[in-house]
Amino acid sequence: MKRIALLLAVIVVAFPAGAMAQTAEDKEAIRQTSMDYIEGWYTGDAERMERALHPKLAKRMAQTNPATGVSQLNEMGAEQLVAATKSGYGKQTPESERRMDVTILDVYESVAVVKVVAKDWIDYLQIVKFNDRWVIINVLWELTPEAKAQAASR
Repeated sequence: MKRIALLLAVIVVAFPAGAMAQTAEDKEAIRQTSMDYIEGWYTGDAERMERALHPKLAKRMAQTNPATGVSQLNEMGAEQLVAATKSGYGKQTPESERRMDVTILDVYESVAVVKVVAKDWIDYLQIVKFNDRWVIINVLWELTPEAKAQAASR
């Protein structure tokens, strides 16, 4: 009986449930969704951006007013983000300065967390497998210190 319990413990430690649940195709689809998001932004490709997003996306950033110390939550939905992409805001970043570092931080069953480092900000994407497609459902983001300093000097 002790041997069976020891064997089960070794199996659980060696093969966590999340690791067994994912396929190479899932991880590639998660990466592609993340790239559709950031490359779509930089190239003004609204179709790619829309393909990457769940229609109920919530993109949020908490900002604190340095003068008052009061924080506010800035929010954007999928329609706003697709419209901003279509307007070409991301295309204003010169190609040589575009940064698109994508790191899959965690995947478990049908959810994933991905970090995207862009030129002026860092995004933490929450991605869900929804109707057999990996789509971004939440984004929490923060400007880089350089981008904050540049915004403050305007």
